Amino acid sequence: MKTFPRISGAEWEVMKAVWQGSPCTADEIIARLAKSDPASHPKTTRTFLNRLVKKRALAFEREGRVYLYKPLVTERECIDAASQSFLERVFGGSLKPMLAHFIEQKKLSPQEIRELRDILNKTEK
Repeated sequence: MKTFPRISGAEWEVMKAVWQGSPCTADEIIARLAKSDPASHPKTTRTFLNRLVKKRALAFEREGRVYLYKPLVTERECIDAASQSFLERVFGGSLKPMLAHFIEQKKLSPQEIRELRDILNKTEK
């Protein structure tokens, strides 16, 4: 089974910027992050890029004077791994109490209820 790096919340933001289109330079990543968070700092972003390379979430190639970053893991793989980790840590791996908790905490629209029923019906078949 392939293991996935543990990615912090701030590192997720960097990964999302890379997943938007890669390969990309650090300056492109910094510009993407600045659109969603003007307070983001370029030095901090570069630190996160280095951490993500060390964690093997990103790779880079040198092209002239710049580094081009590309993801080594897909967004879907990271979401799956983070979801499974959360489910194990918080709900002991049991899906039913997790679903019940979120359904009780958030008011669902009739459309969302129909969509959930459709998903459950497809899973049942």
